[in-house]
Amino acid sequence: MKLNLSSNITLERVPQKYYKPDNDFDKFTLTRFEKIPTLIYDDINRAAKKIANEIVRIMQQKQQEGKPFVLGLSGGASPQYIFEELIRMHDEENVSFNNLVVFNTFEYYPVVDHSLSNLELLKEGFLNKIDLDPANIYSPDATVEKDFIVEDCEKYEKDLHKYGGLDYLLLGLGSKGNIGFNMPGGNLHSSTRLVMLDGDSRQDAISTFGSLEKVPPSAITMGISNMMESKVITLIAWGEQKAPSIKEMVEGQITESVPASVLQSHEEAKVITDISAATQLTRISYPWLVTSCEWNNKLIRRAIVWLCEKVNKPILKLTNKDYNDYGLSELLTIYGSAYNVNIKIFNDLQHTITGWPGGKPDADDTYRPERAKPYPKRVIIFSPHPDDDVISMGGTFQRLVSQGHEVHVAYQTSGNIAVGDEEVIRYISVINSIRKKFDPTNTTILEKYNQIRNYLMHQKKKDDTDTPDVLFIKGRIRREEARTADRYIGLPEENVHFLDLPFYETGKVKKNPISEADVNIVKDFIETIKPHQIYVAGDLADPHGTHKVCLDAALAAVDVLKTEPWYKDCRVWMYRGAWMEWEIDHIEMAVPLSPEELRQKRNAILKHQSQMESAPFLGDDERLFWQRSEERNKATADMYCKLGLASYEAIEAFVEYKPIK
Repeated sequence: MKLNLSSNITLERVPQKYYKPDNDFDKFTLTRFEKIPTLIYDDINRAAKKIANEIVRIMQQKQQEGKPFVLGLSGGASPQYIFEELIRMHDEENVSFNNLVVFNTFEYYPVVDHSLSNLELLKEGFLNKIDLDPANIYSPDATVEKDFIVEDCEKYEKDLHKYGGLDYLLLGLGSKGNIGFNMPGGNLHSSTRLVMLDGDSRQDAISTFGSLEKVPPSAITMGISNMMESKVITLIAWGEQKAPSIKEMVEGQITESVPASVLQSHEEAKVITDISAATQLTRISYPWLVTSCEWNNKLIRRAIVWLCEKVNKPILKLTNKDYNDYGLSELLTIYGSAYNVNIKIFNDLQHTITGWPGGKPDADDTYRPERAKPYPKRVIIFSPHPDDDVISMGGTFQRLVSQGHEVHVAYQTSGNIAVGDEEVIRYISVINSIRKKFDPTNTTILEKYNQIRNYLMHQKKKDDTDTPDVLFIKGRIRREEARTADRYIGLPEENVHFLDLPFYETGKVKKNPISEADVNIVKDFIETIKPHQIYVAGDLADPHGTHKVCLDAALAAVDVLKTEPWYKDCRVWMYRGAWMEWEIDHIEMAVPLSPEELRQKRNAILKHQSQMESAPFLGDDERLFWQRSEERNKATADMYCKLGLASYEAIEAFVEYKPIK
C-alpha cells in the first residue's frame, strides 16, 4: 500500500530532465544559478535512503580505522525519514552504531516538560533505537541555571573540539532561512550561545509544544562557525513551505538575512530536497531561463503568465518583441507568432472557468473541465478537519448541492485538539442548565459537569493532555458546528459523515504516522458511495501536517480502488485555500463566485464558532480563516482579470489528481 502519494502531485508540470539531468553538460546548464550543489528527488524516501547510506558509509570507514564518527543532528520533522531508514538498517542489516558520537545542534531553553526537549525527541525518534552508547550523546543543557549558560556553552564547544569537530552535519532548514537557531541578522561567524526566539520561531515550535504559551522564550544553538567546521554538511528540506527559503539560500547571495546561505562557502556542503521544496528554483519554476524547454501546456501557461507579470500586460496584448526580450523566442518558433501562443493560452485559461463544477447537464462539455454526464453525480468531499470543506471550497460545495448532485461530506478527523477549554466550559454549562430545568435529579450529568468543570478551571496544568471526557466534548463541538454549516448549505443530515481516522486520536499535537487502518476506513467509505467525483484537500502547507496525512490516506485508498469498474467514471479534484492557493498554471477548474455566494461562504465558515479568535491553532497568519479564504479567492479572480479574462468577485481553484498507473 502506497502511503506517500502526495509527494507526486507537483510532477506533471515538471519534466524529469529539469530535476534529474541526463548528463553533466545538462546539469551545469540547468544549475548555473545555483551556488551550492542541490539534489532534487521525486520521492522523499529515496532521498532519505541516499543520505542514510552516505552516513553509514562514512561511519563504517571510521569503524575500520578505529575512530569515532561524530554526527551533528537537528530536530524537527525533516530528518525523521532518514532516522527511519537508519533504524531499518540497524534492525535488518545489522549495521552497528557503536562508534557513533552525536551532538544535538540546538535545545530549547528553559524546558519545563523534559519530554518535549529537542534531545528527548531525538532519543525517542532515533537514538534510543540503535546501539549507541548514551555516554556519546552531547547536548546543550535545557535545565542549566541561568548564571551558568555561558559556562555550559563553553563546555559543549570543548567537547566538540575534543573530537576534532563534526564528521557529518545533518541540518534542517528553518522557515526564515535559519540553520539551528542561527536566525536572520545574526553573526555568520557565531559560536554556541543562547538566543531569544522571535515570533516566527515560536510559532514554528507550536507543533512540538502544543500552544504558543508553552513554547520556551529562547534556545541554545550551535554556532555557525562550529557548523562550518564540519567535514561534510547535508541540508534537507521537504515541502512547498520551504521553497522560498531554498531559492534564497541556493541562488541568492551569502547574507546574514539568510543564514543558511553561508553553506555556499563550504566545499563539502550540499542541499537535498523534494520537488515541492525545489519549486521556486529557476530550473524548476522558470526553466526557459536556463535551457531549451520540453514545452507542455502547463509549462507554456506558466511562461505566459510570468511574461504578463513582467511586462504588465494581459495575454492578448503580448507581442513578438515581448517574447524575444524575455527569452521565450522558442515559443514563437513553435507557434509562428505571439498571436498564436496568446490565443492558445487565453483559450486554455478560459476553458478552466465553469459555474458547473459537477458538469452542466445537456451541454457540450468538449471544453469544460467536468463531464456533463452522468447527471446528477455522486460526490464525496473529504475534509481533513470539520471546517476545511467550507473554508477551501465552500462556494463550490454550495453549487454542487444547489445543482442537484448527491453530495456527501466526510470529515476525516475530529479536530478535537483545536477547541479552547473555555468553549467546553460554555457548552457543559448549557447542558447543566438544561439538566436543572428538565431533569434536576440526574446526578450522573451533574457529577460529570462538576468533574469536567473542576478539571478545566482548577486542576489542569499548563502542559496537561485533555482527559477522554474533555476530548469527547471538544470533538462533539466540532461535529455540531460542521452539521450546522452543512444545514446552512442545504446538505441532508444523512450525507454528513465522520470518519475519526485513528492517526489523529492521540489527544496531543503530535499525531501518529499514517497506517493501513486509516486508509482502509477511507477506502471502505468510498466503496459505499462509488462516487463520480472526489474532492480532497491538497493543501500541503498545513504547519501541523494533518492535511498531508489526510491527503495521503485518500490517495492511498484511490490507488487501491483505481482498478474497480466504477472508478473508470470517477475523477479526483484537489482543493486548497486554508494555507495556500494553487498557482494559476496548475489550475484545471476555476469556479467563480458572485458577491452573494462569497457572503454565503463566509456565513458557512462562521458557523464554526470555536475556530474564530480563540482557536488554539490559527498559525502565524493573524487573519481569521474566513479572511484568509476570501483574500485568496479574490486574489485568484484578480489574476484571471489581469490576464484579460472575465472579472469575478472570487474564484475557487482545483487541480485534477490522476492516480499513478
